[in-house]
Amino acid sequence: MATTVTGPGFLRILTGQLHSRLLAFGGGPQSLSCFHTSTPLEVNKNWDRRNFKLYPPQSPDEPRRPAEVHHCRRQIKYSKDKMWYLAKMIRGMSIDQAIAQLEFNDKKGAKIMKDVLLEAQEIAVRNHNVEYKSNLYIAESFSSKGKYLKRIRYHGRGMFGIMDKVYCHYFVKLVEGPPPQVEPRTSLDQAKEYVQNLKNRTIIHSL
Repeated sequence: MATTVTGPGFLRILTGQLHSRLLAFGGGPQSLSCFHTSTPLEVNKNWDRRNFKLYPPQSPDEPRRPAEVHHCRRQIKYSKDKMWYLAKMIRGMSIDQAIAQLEFNDKKGAKIMKDVLLEAQEIAVRNHNVEYKSNLYIAESFSSKGKYLKRIRYHGRGMFGIMDKVYCHYFVKLVEGPPPQVEPRTSLDQAKEYVQNLKNRTIIHSL
């Protein structure tokens, strides 16, 4: 015969069960801090606000700090994976070279990305005291997942499925000056770097 527990007795039983389950993971609530959780969705929430960051004044003999422009476009009706290939392609290019590459690309995301770059270039000249609009390069360029909308897809015989209306965000950072020179690396150098990264990693709860 089942009995129903209410009031302080129910809270006491619930607390005891939670405590026993936490101890089963290895010692208490503090041990749960090592578990990997998903990346918070608000990482790039303040991407545009980085344009309003204030720096201390520079001394006369100090080299001039290059201007940085952060710009983005959110909720683009496009796949984040398709946008990532285009974002990776123009990363490290000058602004003119990136616009030229996107001009001759027939993908939908290329036209959107070109508009975002032109907007960022205009912001750099208007608000960040950039003298020559061609003196900019793509320092950061990446895409992320937007807010998906769930809809019903109707099938035969009265059945249905759930489909997603996919959206993505695109983020870009322009820095004043020529693009940095990238040293060519061989496959052997890349393999050595990969092995070194494996050696430097930290494995939690290992001996």
